[in-house]
Amino acid sequence: MTKSELIARLAEANPHLYQRDVERIVTTIFEEITAALAGGDRVELRGFGAFSVKRRGARVGRNPRTGEAVQVSAKYIPYFKTGKQLRDKLNS
Repeated sequence: MTKSELIARLAEANPHLYQRDVERIVTTIFEEITAALAGGDRVELRGFGAFSVKRRGARVGRNPRTGEAVQVSAKYIPYFKTGKQLRDKLNS
């Protein structure tokens, strides 16, 4: 599901809201999650899952085309762990 499909479904399910308002709500939620992760915080949505940031250390990688060794610098990556309710729903 893409962001625009999510907005369309939410607007369909909530006919009392304008689509532009639903779009603003969804965009604001995503921006707040992004800002919290950028600030080093953890975002937990009960029953759905938790977003956090993990540090990936520097390493030596390989260029797949040439096989040449390439130095890859350390970086931070987003990480998502599913909540118990979501896992149970997916596995039932």
